[in-house]
Amino acid sequence: MDALKHMAADCLKSEVPSFEIGDTVRVSVKIKEGERERIQAFEGIVIARQHGGVNESFTVRRVAHGCGIERVFPLHSPNVDKVQVIRHGRVRRAKLFYLRDRVGKAAKVKEQIR
Repeated sequence: MDALKHMAADCLKSEVPSFEIGDTVRVSVKIKEGERERIQAFEGIVIARQHGGVNESFTVRRVAHGCGIERVFPLHSPNVDKVQVIRHGRVRRAKLFYLRDRVGKAAKVKEQIR
């Protein structure tokens, strides 16, 4: 079991960005198209964080053209270049799945003043 933990420790990122549930983040993802590689930004609200350690992932939701889009990003993936916190949200629960049913201003998360 210790060998497995040792192998997983090599895959962990040294600098993990600090963000919480309800924060609006901009995730820069590396996209490979043929031989070229570029960085694409995905901005939205963090609605969930799952697991821990090397398997840790987070779900980001945004609404584009009236359609809700959710993407799950592995936190320690080399394809996730950086995670920028745009604003901090004030929430009282660990998962924000209730935002899926809301539309317009009801789907907003209040900002937390730090």
